[in-house]
Amino acid sequence: MSVIRILGVLVKLRSEAAMKVQDVLTKYGCSVRTRLGLNMPDDSGSGEQGLIILDLYGDPDESIRLENDLRSLDKVKVQRMEFDN
Repeated sequence: MSVIRILGVLVKLRSEAAMKVQDVLTKYGCSVRTRLGLNMPDDSGSGEQGLIILDLYGDPDESIRLENDLRSLDKVKVQRMEFDN
């Protein structure tokens, strides 16, 4: 049985965290099947927040390492969804 794994990654302050997030995503690029980036303007319209949705596949341990690396970053919040297929 396969599991569909989705990560939602909220980057709260893109100007400070975007490069570090990109470094992590590049490191685990082979585990990402689909990546969707959404602009999330705040009340001031600054556009400092961004939401990235990741569809992961492959080794579950690698996905956990990716998730943990993202969680370790300042100004980044991660939520996981898993669906039994």
